[in-house]
Amino acid sequence: MTISATRPSTSSVHRAWPAAAATLTIDHSALAHNLALVRRVSGVDVMAVVKADGFGLGAVQVARTMAAAGASSLGVTSIDEALALRRAGLTLPILAWLAHPGADLAGAIRSRIELSAATIEMVLAVSAAADKLGVTAGVHLEADTGLKRGGASATDWPELCRVAARLERAGSIRVVGVWSHLARAAHPHWSAVEGQVEDFQLAVGEAFATGLRPTRIHLANSGAALAHPRARFTESRSGAALFGIEPVEGREFGVRPVVRVGARILHVREVHAGDAVGYNAGWVAPGATRLGLVPIGYADGVPRTLSGTGWLSVRGRPCRIVGAISMDQLLVDLGDLDAQPGDEAVFLGDPAMGEPSLAEVAARAGTIPQEILTNLGNRFERIHRGAQNVA
Repeated sequence: MTISATRPSTSSVHRAWPAAAATLTIDHSALAHNLALVRRVSGVDVMAVVKADGFGLGAVQVARTMAAAGASSLGVTSIDEALALRRAGLTLPILAWLAHPGADLAGAIRSRIELSAATIEMVLAVSAAADKLGVTAGVHLEADTGLKRGGASATDWPELCRVAARLERAGSIRVVGVWSHLARAAHPHWSAVEGQVEDFQLAVGEAFATGLRPTRIHLANSGAALAHPRARFTESRSGAALFGIEPVEGREFGVRPVVRVGARILHVREVHAGDAVGYNAGWVAPGATRLGLVPIGYADGVPRTLSGTGWLSVRGRPCRIVGAISMDQLLVDLGDLDAQPGDEAVFLGDPAMGEPSLAEVAARAGTIPQEILTNLGNRFERIHRGAQNVA
């Protein structure tokens, strides 16, 4: 490639710079579209899962959009996450499913947060906390149907239901839900989830046999909500699909990208054939070219595994990452593209616009889209487009 002698040097480039060098834009209209899609396809209520600070995008802002768009409830991992939503004014039912020993059960119950129980010890602890407050706590009983992560085993489940029914009659708890979690809902074939669905049906039947009457029965996550009709009960729990992740292998349901991550090129330099670039001479230029310095790195959630394999979009053209990704910066090969400092380099965006998709970035990094989203750092300026303010 020939380098033009008339191209301006980087020192001669003067342009108006944006306030932030790196931005993460969240499209709330896409969030609302994706929720509507899951509701329409599944035909049941949708619990919007906004754990891990809304997959790293801002739990409160995302939850408000979900409430405005018609979510039936919200799901989070911890009581602390749930309490933060209540403090922000969210009034939808909220389920917190992983209370650690010593967690603030009383605070959760006082704030009308529903709690998951997979053991007799947990349901007794919730009951005791509710008794002290003089109120009735909402509980979802969790059955293990094969994931072997949380949930009561088939052996322990009948006794858990009997104890919960006794406490319900005493007035300290009300079992509002029964749930479990699928292990292989990303698989497109029914056989991948059939056994768990059958086991869950047995668990629900056992709960009703003890006198419990839960109205919220949920097994399906995003993949099952979209692809496996017999895994849908009265409600689904959707996280991935809401955030722009197609949840079923080899199938597309029309979820829209939610996130766009871009950074401004800080510096452009020319290199020559044989020039070593980056730590440990991680890349050697095969010929003369131009490199753009982009101020994002692995501290911002750009995986180091993308060194030499990932790409960013500059002026609509893919530009490969060269050299080792550093903590705060990376280099892209601009080739003969006449990019200049101040131009945007897009790390995540809309593939229809020639930008790297979340799925492609994750695949190249050897991980899943959820990990890419939740690792995006706090140095990005987060821009919420079309955010709702509904409680």
